[in-house]
Amino acid sequence: MKKRILLFLLVGILMATSLVGCGKKDTGAKPIAGKDVADDYEINLGYYNCDHMVGAPIGEAAGIYEELGLNVKLTGNGKVPEAMAAGQMDAGYIGNRGLIAANGQGSPILIGANNHIGGSMYLVVANDIEDPEELYGQKVAIGNPKGEGWIAGYSKILNLSTDEEDYDLVNIGSDADAYMALSTGQIKAFTACDPWGSMAVYDGTGKIMATYMEMDDKMGICCAFSLNEKFVEEHPELAKKLLLAHQKSIEYVYEHPYEAAKIFAEYYNVPEEVAIMTIYKKCVEEGRTLTWQIEEENFQHAYNVYEKYDLIEKLPEFEDLIAYDIYNAANLDDFDEFIKEKVDPIFPIGMGYEEFKQKAMEIDGIDE
Repeated sequence: MKKRILLFLLVGILMATSLVGCGKKDTGAKPIAGKDVADDYEINLGYYNCDHMVGAPIGEAAGIYEELGLNVKLTGNGKVPEAMAAGQMDAGYIGNRGLIAANGQGSPILIGANNHIGGSMYLVVANDIEDPEELYGQKVAIGNPKGEGWIAGYSKILNLSTDEEDYDLVNIGSDADAYMALSTGQIKAFTACDPWGSMAVYDGTGKIMATYMEMDDKMGICCAFSLNEKFVEEHPELAKKLLLAHQKSIEYVYEHPYEAAKIFAEYYNVPEEVAIMTIYKKCVEEGRTLTWQIEEENFQHAYNVYEKYDLIEKLPEFEDLIAYDIYNAANLDDFDEFIKEKVDPIFPIGMGYEEFKQKAMEIDGIDE
């Protein structure tokens, strides 16, 4: 097996890997109760260019942080997980496995709320790949074939090998970079979250060969809304409001999917059509995967998968991972009731993409 690091000089679309400093967008968000400022502390909140993390730009662009009296500095780039793990950020949208691994190494990072269940990761391949086995020996950016996504996902779905020697593995810095590498013919496949799967389909660069949604046929946790322990201890009122902002951001995505897609498109530097395709997947096609509500069995299942496949070097105790005190104190709404009352009647599961898009445009007053 050969491991290579590819360096790409990317323009245009790859601005999505460094999304710092985007300004608030005027989306007509209604004022939110509880605007009193607990203190003027600047909250350093991070996310990176994956559709699972859309709550962060929504919170800023839709005015949710502002309406809650939160002074949030939003940082969007591929180094957010490392920054959170190092205790350099107050809060962030990051992958659950990385969060748990960092906690096990002593990082002051906890699960503050749920964010995205399952997985919803895509194996994107070049158009000339017809059979999964054609990936053997090819340059591919698929991460570690012995990671949970490949072992419990793609290898089972497509009957592919988990042996590193069967692929010419390359390391690429971000999903956006991987998309560009595929579009320029430098690799034959990559794994990523959206919008990069949808982007490849939209512009004809490639196709989605498999979607990994679950772990061992049960729903787990892909991403969490994380909190720095020090931030929670020193600014508990801000932490509670930040969790409420997280809830409001996700509600906004479900209730105003087209406006959410416009925000997504600007922050992630993709066409609006790709953004609405992505929102559709998250909110309808793949189920109600975006959520704020902690369901312990989902976290427990993910934890069990990490343990089963020995994916985390130092696995912390499960009961030490979730910041239940601040989560309960935030008194967030019931997610299932929200979906039943506000989403199911308008965007039912099973609704087709074109119908979803048309209804979303009607709700937000968007003309063709």
